[in-house]
Amino acid sequence: MQVDIFIPCFIDQMFPDSAMNMVKVLEKAGCTVNYNREQTCCGQPAFNAGYWDQCKEIGEKFIADFPNDHYIVSPSASCVGMVKNYYSDLFHNTVLHNEYKSIRKNIYELSDFLVNVLKMTDFGAKLEGFATYHDSCSGLREVGIKKEPRALLEKVSGLELREMEESETCCGFGGTFSVKYESIAVGMAEQKIKHVEKTQADYIISTDLSCLMHMDGYLKKQGKKMKIMHLADVLASGW
Repeated sequence: MQVDIFIPCFIDQMFPDSAMNMVKVLEKAGCTVNYNREQTCCGQPAFNAGYWDQCKEIGEKFIADFPNDHYIVSPSASCVGMVKNYYSDLFHNTVLHNEYKSIRKNIYELSDFLVNVLKMTDFGAKLEGFATYHDSCSGLREVGIKKEPRALLEKVSGLELREMEESETCCGFGGTFSVKYESIAVGMAEQKIKHVEKTQADYIISTDLSCLMHMDGYLKKQGKKMKIMHLADVLASGW
């Protein structure tokens, strides 16, 4: 199976190893992976900030970058949620109406693609320790994933998954929310980490590096030793 991959701008710049690990997992699943080097951003930051005209320009480029009927897989549930749920606000009844509908149908977050399209959960991953999973707002509410990441993590040899209290509660990042309302965002991260600590987890795992980045900032500021890991990093461990 041939798949295109969409690597969000902040992952490309800040977490390239996670993007490469997603490629490794997809290739181990038997996929031929194609990366269009012209790709940039889905437009989510501009959209959330209210700059819809600028977002539409970015969205037009995104649609042009993925012009075929291949599956599109991304390591970011928030970016996938943007395309699936909000491109209709930008391109409904426009000349790109059919193109955006095709992309909306074909784009998948990584765990959703592995479990529900490829029907695979075991990649031979090995990681010793305890972990807890954070349900990102976008992954849970916009993409509808909950059981998929857990099904994949349950197959990781040596890893014990421990559910934290309020795993579905926001971590406080919210994009520009954490900039405009810093004190509230930090308070939400603090509450999230308190729930994590009760599980005695070594790792906080999620499908969204934006959430993990926010929590990691709090962890480092407080001198705490827990590690963040994207799901792709976990699935590529030990082989």
